Amino acid sequence: MRALVVVNPAATATTPKVRDVLVRALASELKVDLVETEHRGHAHELGSRAVDEGIDVVVTLGGDGTVNEVVNGLLEHGPGSHVPALAVVPGGSTNVFSRALGRSRHPVEATAEILDSLRAGRTRALSLGTASVLPADTGGAAPDGRPGDDWTPPRWFVFASGLGFDADVIARVEARRAAGRRSTGALYVREGTAVFMFGRERRHPAMTLRLPGEPPIEDLFLCLISNVDPWSYLGEQPIRPSPEASFHAGLDVFALGRRGTLGMMWALGQTLARYPDPRGRRLYRRHDLTELTLEADRPQRWQVDGDHMGLATALRARTVPEALRVVC
Repeated sequence: MRALVVVNPAATATTPKVRDVLVRALASELKVDLVETEHRGHAHELGSRAVDEGIDVVVTLGGDGTVNEVVNGLLEHGPGSHVPALAVVPGGSTNVFSRALGRSRHPVEATAEILDSLRAGRTRALSLGTASVLPADTGGAAPDGRPGDDWTPPRWFVFASGLGFDADVIARVEARRAAGRRSTGALYVREGTAVFMFGRERRHPAMTLRLPGEPPIEDLFLCLISNVDPWSYLGEQPIRPSPEASFHAGLDVFALGRRGTLGMMWALGQTLARYPDPRGRRLYRRHDLTELTLEADRPQRWQVDGDHMGLATALRARTVPEALRVVC
């Protein structure tokens, strides 16, 4: 089998030693081509190249952002039998996707697990999501959320997307990382607290959620779209706003309307519970959706798989069943 190993050397937990151990282990079973990413978007290019060259499996060593780029390259022209399988070695700070697959958090142990799966031919097809947006300079969505010429091409996400509060937090964390700060759970907590306390969105919510066959859900400041549980982690602590979410179902939504500090703490506490079942006033959950549209009265930040993508006035998400084969 031919394998392309895509390594992000800038990922939080990726080191030359880990990279070398990974390559030596894989080379004992596979014909390996190693490439380190050099710029944002490079992993996308490598995923696309893997399809063109008939690679059997693409192995990523990096964080969730690296996985997202590779998947968008692999699925650039859509799912199908021509698309290589994906294997993920955790090398970032959070590694949501890898942990959702049941991989060890230790890169060397995860590599051994991948080799065992490859020998046994174990793969499974996962349902993923796509997100398209109306960029902030297009003037907003149509009243019924229907696509138009101004919608961006769909971007694949492997575990989550969102518009509003969560993307604001991610943007602030990315700015701190660019200034030299290390990505930690504590940093996310600090930036999330600052956005909630001093931002305008939770006091004057701008978003409306539109679901097929339902009345609009208005005055939202947060809307998390996911296809996996847990949605994210604070260190070892899972955050579970949508405990029913699954790679083998449609999309799940967790949304919040206007609320004060105590209400936000109550909602957050429910997502951190051992057996979560978040409920409450102006708290909205939906399970196994095929599509949804978010609209905003003013530009909002948006994100996919924990990466800030810019400003938009609307986001449309759809599920794609069995979109990608993953080594499991």
